[in-house]
Amino acid sequence: MNMVMACFMVMAVAFPSLLNLKGATAEDYVVGDSLGWAVPPNTSFYSEWAASKTFQIGDGLVFNWTGDHYVGPASKEEYDNCTDPGIVFGPGVKINITSTDTLYFICTVGDHCERGQKVTITVGSAANNSSPPPPPPSYASSLTPTTLGSFFGLIISY
Repeated sequence: MNMVMACFMVMAVAFPSLLNLKGATAEDYVVGDSLGWAVPPNTSFYSEWAASKTFQIGDGLVFNWTGDHYVGPASKEEYDNCTDPGIVFGPGVKINITSTDTLYFICTVGDHCERGQKVTITVGSAANNSSPPPPPPSYASSLTPTTLGSFFGLIISY
């Protein structure tokens, strides 16, 4: 049994992406940092803020504000045109990142979106990295928790 645990630990440390382990590295980002979610001082504020971050699956986006604001998850078209998406959240909402999709959020109050209160979140890439991460091994997609469980089941049965 100790051999099984040792094999599992080696796999978990050597290939955490195979097990989809985010663990203690998940972060919560307060959108806009100290400004929070507000009409920004310039229209590039939130794009510059997002470009300085590396968002990954498992991270959280926290929208904090005071005053008259809301946040709505938007499509690319709604984001580009500042069109109310019809779904809005109140202050202090935390959005968990669960996929590598590009996420769009806008303020739905008055002309706040047109004034720059909108943000695009690109998941899984860092705008400030000069080189992309290496591709995963080609066998990675075939090693799911189910196949890993079967693998360890074979080890345990012997």
